Amino acid sequence: MFKKINFPIFFLFLFSILLASCGSPDINSKNIEKAEQPEAKPEKEIPKEIITGAQNISAYLPILKEKNIALVVNQTSMVGKKHLVDALLKLNISVKKIFAPEHGFRGTADAGAKIKDGVDTQTGLPVTSLYGKNRKPSKKHLAGIDMVVFDVQDVGARFYTYISTMSYVMEACAENNIPFMVLDRPNPNGHYVDGPVLDPKFSSFIGLHKVPVVHGMTMGEYAKMVNGEGWLKNGIKCDLAVIECGNYDHNSFYELPIKPSPNLPNMHAIYLYPSICFFEGTDISVGRGTDKQFQVLGAPGIKDGEYEFTPEPKPGAKHPKHEGEVCKGVDLSILNIDGLKNRRSLNLSYLIDFYKNYEPKKSFFLKNNFFDKLAGTDILQQQIKAGKTENEIRESWQKGLNEFKKIRKKYLLYKDFE
Repeated sequence: MFKKINFPIFFLFLFSILLASCGSPDINSKNIEKAEQPEAKPEKEIPKEIITGAQNISAYLPILKEKNIALVVNQTSMVGKKHLVDALLKLNISVKKIFAPEHGFRGTADAGAKIKDGVDTQTGLPVTSLYGKNRKPSKKHLAGIDMVVFDVQDVGARFYTYISTMSYVMEACAENNIPFMVLDRPNPNGHYVDGPVLDPKFSSFIGLHKVPVVHGMTMGEYAKMVNGEGWLKNGIKCDLAVIECGNYDHNSFYELPIKPSPNLPNMHAIYLYPSICFFEGTDISVGRGTDKQFQVLGAPGIKDGEYEFTPEPKPGAKHPKHEGEVCKGVDLSILNIDGLKNRRSLNLSYLIDFYKNYEPKKSFFLKNNFFDKLAGTDILQQQIKAGKTENEIRESWQKGLNEFKKIRKKYLLYKDFE
């Protein structure tokens, strides 16, 4: 027979064996901290603040001293909270004249509106319009000027007229042996290249050069290209200097602190602009005369649009298309801003869909062929009418785009997006 087991002693003996087999517990404080805290992840690098060329005063101030300066500027030409004109005058730079592009020196005029010469009431400086009877400064305009400085915020679309103004001023400077300086600014649509390349037969003030709708260049880079490729009249070259941006490259997303023109009020409009400006050559309203300029599309001829708006006279749109008429269409302001930024291509679906749903078709494109000037070719209109798909249309651009990209690459000042 088995002897009777003493259970308390037995369990004490069993516990001591288990404790010995497990080993002594590690009570090192460092090991405890390591166990309790999750593995450290590298901190996400915070992007450095982008510095505009105008803010880099130390780079250009020595060049401007003891010279008579003319400025090509508008409301976007700010150095921090101070306008470039005021900043230079305070630094005792001899500013003699202001040249104003489309929309005027203060940026309040309608698109396409003729702007008169005048005097800036704040400084008493003469203001010469480059969007009135003169698109290009004359020899008389430049008399007594030692250097012209250009500082205007662009949005990166070929039909936005500031690049044409810059080209004409460069040409005038070259003809009169006057140095030209660009205070560079980031391109909010500088993270892609897309669209049909301009056919020289359609060259106009809304498209001077053989570049695509979205060229993906800053004003400084574009100026270098115009100069380097001999695109000025008779292939002449201007004495060009570019004051570069700091902490910027073509992958940067730059939110404009000031609207570049009356009808581009926010970043939604700026990202949509290259895709929907084509509608300016059609019967479709892009929202001029509303508070959602270049963010809505519609017309009285659209019957089943999900969104309604009525254009009315407003600053920057005294007589908008379809004034006082109820327009039906779509509201693009609800689109996700990150989606617009990251698309990196034109969106032709709006144009194709509106043409399909518009009646009568013969009234969709304006008879003045402004659409072809915007597109830089008559082929896009033909493709839309023929019912080509977006992919088919985009494929027709590729040869021209590839040729342009080779040219563009030679003049980039900042790391590219590719």
